[in-house]
Amino acid sequence: MNLGFHRGDGRRWFTPTPEIIRGLIAASRRVFPRFHTIVFVGLLLLVACSRAPQGPSPTPAGGEWHEFEGTWTAAGSRHSISLGTDRKASVASLEGSLLLAGPASPAVGFQAEAVVLNDSGTEMVGRAVWTDEHGDQVYSELRGEGTATHNKIVGTFIGGTGRYAGATGTYQFSWRFVLETEDGTIQGQSVGFKGRVQVVSPQEPPVIGGPRT
Repeated sequence: MNLGFHRGDGRRWFTPTPEIIRGLIAASRRVFPRFHTIVFVGLLLLVACSRAPQGPSPTPAGGEWHEFEGTWTAAGSRHSISLGTDRKASVASLEGSLLLAGPASPAVGFQAEAVVLNDSGTEMVGRAVWTDEHGDQVYSELRGEGTATHNKIVGTFIGGTGRYAGATGTYQFSWRFVLETEDGTIQGQSVGFKGRVQVVSPQEPPVIGGPRT
């Protein structure tokens, strides 16, 4: 006798052997002669249900735009230099987490890393890497303007690995520092984080060049 469980509902089923089926039919003929046909039909239904295949897990369709919103929190260090009285440049390295929401979001959460070069006289530029729970990564370029208290940052996806290979799209947010110390320790979080991304379906890889001969 094989025992198992249906996925999701916790119900138990078994797969009866041919010997068990013949024994139950014979017993039903002796004890309940009028109902042995019902018992036989019931056993056939039981076998059919126990062998019903489980459907595959749904896979997000590739080529579609996935809109998302969320919160990016990170901490790290920053090194600054003065470029005169009213100008300053800095390089910051940040690590943290990115939690996304929305039914069409590409994933629930990422480990997020960023390296940022900021010049108060021009604009902020940087690069970011998001890594999901499977180890797949998505890459993006960062550009921003404004001050430490009033700023706008735009990210542009430039590809990735695994399910994010060929990722395109943009996202935007503002950054608010919650900790800034004299030794360069920083910590902050995003405000109004939202965007959209388009990924290539794993089942339909892009065709590069012509057919092979």
